[in-house]
Amino acid sequence: MSTPYGTILYFGVLLLFLLPIIVAGLLGKRLPIYNAFVTLVFLYFLFSASTVQAITFIFFVFWQLALVRLYFHYRQERKQNHGGVFVIAVILSILPLVISKVVPILGDHVTMVGFLGISYLTFKAAQMIIEIRDNLIKQYNAWDFVNFLLFFPTISSGPIDRFRRFKKNVDNPPSKEAYVALLNRGIFLIFLGFLYKFIIAYLVNKHFVIPLDVAITHHVDTKLSLFGYMYAYSMYLFFDFAGYSAFAVGVSYLLGIETPMNFNKPFAARNIKEFWNRWHMTLSFWFRDYVFMRFVFWLTKKKWFKSKFTIAYLAYFVNFFIMGVWHGLHWYYIVYGLYQAALIVGFDLFERFNKKHKIYPKNKVTYVISVIITFHFVCFGFLIFSGILDKINF
Repeated sequence: MSTPYGTILYFGVLLLFLLPIIVAGLLGKRLPIYNAFVTLVFLYFLFSASTVQAITFIFFVFWQLALVRLYFHYRQERKQNHGGVFVIAVILSILPLVISKVVPILGDHVTMVGFLGISYLTFKAAQMIIEIRDNLIKQYNAWDFVNFLLFFPTISSGPIDRFRRFKKNVDNPPSKEAYVALLNRGIFLIFLGFLYKFIIAYLVNKHFVIPLDVAITHHVDTKLSLFGYMYAYSMYLFFDFAGYSAFAVGVSYLLGIETPMNFNKPFAARNIKEFWNRWHMTLSFWFRDYVFMRFVFWLTKKKWFKSKFTIAYLAYFVNFFIMGVWHGLHWYYIVYGLYQAALIVGFDLFERFNKKHKIYPKNKVTYVISVIITFHFVCFGFLIFSGILDKINF
């Protein structure tokens, strides 16, 4: 029961607790107190197996609550955008996540200080501070923040929602008719999640990923095995993660919350930029809005570079380097991030060249070719990301 959406038992218990909420939704009503009770129950299921993680989680929540409240009051009283205070607030917000990434590499004997979902909760908390600084959040209520932060369907695997969008849903519950549409869509997404995770991802992992991993580890036809592993792992990663995301969004819909989708046919992307507008979209857009755009603005303000393209390219490398580090402090995550940045910069350079010289026309044939080329570049990136190369002695 400790892993969300991991077993049929979890879904059975989930349905049992959600039935009163579904009935209330069909009647055009909300049950906020019962919703809070259900959240506490599923948080207990999530952290009951580890006392250390439970304590760390509780400390994290109170840490973020205090930090966001203090920064909000600072902005309200001072009416100014002091950059130093803002930077300190953001650093303090992401500090628990940084510690959880750094501590495990210090040694196996070091106690784990993170918990399942710490990354996604950190993104939510840091987002609050950034939007308070931008004066986009003009009112702060601790209950609203806790409700947003601890929305249990998305804690473990996202998607990463935005506070203002989430609060709008909470403040404006759907009508009976709108809830019926959400319920139907939510049920469809849950069944889609079953297809993706428990059937397709399971079969790909069992019959391709695991055997090829064994073959590579034991140096059995390494080159061919590695080639097959690249595609098998890419398919497994998509269907497993997209399945989890479908579960999270589907359950959110059952609760009357329109959590944004995380995937939109990513392997149909014509180029790497479009891929990142389709793959893990909430993470991609979060980094775009809160890392990439702000770094571009900062470099532009400093006037260190005259070319807007140089600024954008540097921002891409910073953005994806941080994204790589976020996945973990292993070389293959960092290289994966830098690889993605190099792809985007390379594609942009090609687009600019092609716009001038028109060597690559845009038609149905080149559309298909572009999809195929992008797919292969993406799969090679996932090969790096998988960490399998760390098992090979070159």
